[in-house]
Amino acid sequence: MRLTVCPLFSGSSGNSVYIACGGVRLLVDAGVSAARVEANLDEIGVSPEELDAILVTHEHIDHIRGLGVLSRKYGVPIYANEGTWCGIEQKESGIPMRCRRTFYTGEEFSVGRMSVRPFAIPHDAQEPVGYAFSCGTLTCGVATDIGCVQEGWMRAVSGCQALVLEANHDVEMVERGPYPAHLKRRILSRRGHLNNEDCARALLQLAAQGTRAVFLAHLSADNNLPELAYNTVCGALERAGYAVGADMSVRVARRDCVSDMLVLEDGQGRAAD
Repeated sequence: MRLTVCPLFSGSSGNSVYIACGGVRLLVDAGVSAARVEANLDEIGVSPEELDAILVTHEHIDHIRGLGVLSRKYGVPIYANEGTWCGIEQKESGIPMRCRRTFYTGEEFSVGRMSVRPFAIPHDAQEPVGYAFSCGTLTCGVATDIGCVQEGWMRAVSGCQALVLEANHDVEMVERGPYPAHLKRRILSRRGHLNNEDCARALLQLAAQGTRAVFLAHLSADNNLPELAYNTVCGALERAGYAVGADMSVRVARRDCVSDMLVLEDGQGRAAD
């Protein structure tokens, strides 16, 4: 069995992650237009008709923009908790009732052979979540739009072999940058976004629990650089004695195009291109 993880888009302009295993194909978020989701799925050889679900992390527009069209056009089930549905309905009222599924944060559910565990995250949305997935012996997690490192979400993704983990900004770039004061406070707050250093700190703990591959995700276009996020995380791993590439695969998720595809193989839990 193989588990595939592939960010289709990642950043404040839109987010979507493709995950597949055991015959189940799903998206976490659809924060760009349906046409762009269709195009990037086509690039990896997947048709929207094949999707079994779209799981929503929270109601911000860069995570829900394509939901209405995708659900109406393809009948894709949309999964969200009650708080997120409340937020979605204020921005996107065109999702058919037949496509709506509601889960409870912290309670595991299944989409086909894929087990899904939604967990609470600190972010300025109504009821934001990340997800931990398991299929047989294979595990992965999606944890973005996180304001700070907290025991709850760290415990939820502990043991995940692969992660899509936020490395949104460099603190100094935010502080020195042109953003207005209120936006800087939001980004840097405990309900804002995870910075590079905190991402590295979290990953060091998670590496000790079995994580072996990570996509650094949701990078800010104005307050981060791909090489800066990568070097910060890799430097921390190497100083702790991990060999990047051998002990840990580190990749930066691309903002507007398909990222590299990560494959976890059953039995070994190793990453392959």
